[in-house]
Amino acid sequence: MWILNFLPDWFFYIVLLAGVGGLVASYLMKFIPFVYMYRTPIQIGSVVAIVLGTFMIGAAWNDQAWRDRVAEMEQKVAAAEVLSNEENVKIVTKIINKTEVIKTKGEDVIKYIEKEVVKYNDRCEIPNQLVDALNKAAEQPK
Repeated sequence: MWILNFLPDWFFYIVLLAGVGGLVASYLMKFIPFVYMYRTPIQIGSVVAIVLGTFMIGAAWNDQAWRDRVAEMEQKVAAAEVLSNEENVKIVTKIINKTEVIKTKGEDVIKYIEKEVVKYNDRCEIPNQLVDALNKAAEQPK
């Protein structure tokens, strides 16, 4: 509620107490003859003040409860972000390691094939060992 942003919480407690005080005072006014004619408007104003004060105190309490929940969730999100960053570092490390393994495995296969092709270069045939080496190089690392 927009009014909660402009008025402090204690203001609504004062309105409630003023309403209760006005209602009590209106019942005591029947003993004062020249003030007795204002009894009904004072009672109506007091009841309105009690209702308004009670409602606004409840609204302020509800607003504070939601602010507390938001603050709690913000703390949980901050903690989750920290954990997420830690897990991201672990994942990136795994990816880098996996990439290095793939790169070194590919280099080893290339060196092996270049070394073995020289042996079969004059016959123009492809041995099964080279085909197996190429197939192993194409497999996904585990």
